[in-house]
Amino acid sequence: MQWSEFAVSRYSERNQPGTIFSVERSNYQTDNCSIARTLAVLGEKWTLLIIRESFYGATRFEQFHRVLQCPRNLLSERLVLLVKEGILERSEYREPRKRARMEYRLTETGRELMQIMLALMQWGDRHVADPGGPPVIAQHLDCGAELNFTCACAKGHLVTKPGDIELVDGPGAIPKAPA
Repeated sequence: MQWSEFAVSRYSERNQPGTIFSVERSNYQTDNCSIARTLAVLGEKWTLLIIRESFYGATRFEQFHRVLQCPRNLLSERLVLLVKEGILERSEYREPRKRARMEYRLTETGRELMQIMLALMQWGDRHVADPGGPPVIAQHLDCGAELNFTCACAKGHLVTKPGDIELVDGPGAIPKAPA
């Protein structure tokens, strides 16, 4: 490590504790950032609330609308986006003597969001819950114990703070073009 790189990393560590500073961000393009791309799909309040309601079992437009109380056009746009991105899938249903309608079900890709949704819920329970406590507690169905989401490496070591993480170049890292 060059002295200037060391000085930058030490400066970052002192002034922004809890950072992950293994990769020098100014050396790489950020237009292929997985976090930015994920936020382009999921980073809007109503989108995450639709996914929450899907996990609660909602499948029909009216079910989403009744609980969320968001504008109908916005709900429609978000459902179209979630279908386009492969998080929900549309299927037709028909109630007796009624016209055919569509329902929305989580795909495997959508079900992969369970950990993210529960991790957001746990963060909210710790930092922004009502004084009376969280409105819902997630428990393991088999034993009844409260779920606790953790981060672990592939060898099973728990990671409890950002300083325990090293970011390294991935196969999709794109170096910045020389100026």
